[in-house]
Parts: sequence; C-alpha cells; structure tokens
Amino acid sequence: MRFTTRILRMTERETDRVIEMAWEDRTPFEAIETQFGIREAEVIKLMRRELKESSFKMWRKRVNSGVSQKHLKKRNPDIERFKCSRQRSISLNKIS
Repeated sequence: MRFTTRILRMTERETDRVIEMAWEDRTPFEAIETQFGIREAEVIKLMRRELKESSFKMWRKRVNSGVSQKHLKKRNPDIERFKCSRQRSISLNKIS
C-alpha cells in the first residue's frame, strides 16, 4: 500500500481529525479533501492503516450503505454545506 507524502507528513492530531471526519456520516469526502488535501482513496488507505480490521470493515460497510452521505452525489441536493448551520466551530477545522 503506497501512501502519499501528505499522509505521511500528517501529525497525529491531523490523522485523528481525518479519522473523526471519516466516521461522521454527514461529512463528505470532499470536505476532508478541502481541509486536508487528501482524496477519498487516500482516506480509505489511512483508515485501513489506522483502524483494526473489523473496525475498517464496519466503516466501509457503513460508507457504502444508504445511511452514510459521504459522497456528495448521494446527498440531498438541498444540502449545500459541509456542516450543520447550528454547529459551533471545531478546532482545527479550516472550513468553519
């Protein structure tokens, strides 16, 4: 498995934030790319590396289910933002 230099240079704090965002159903991969500069395929590699195998499989199953809105194409077109309008700022979140 080959990692980009961006993933290899990420701090532990950034890695934790990407994992947190990846687990959130309503945070699309595009938001992660906007904030951290890593594409969906790279997020998948990162998750595979950082999670236990069973946790990774559970995450992938959820992402590919109808519950998750990780892909903007699957989202309701009325949702035009990456976060809830009532959500307070999150530390390290460049979008807020």
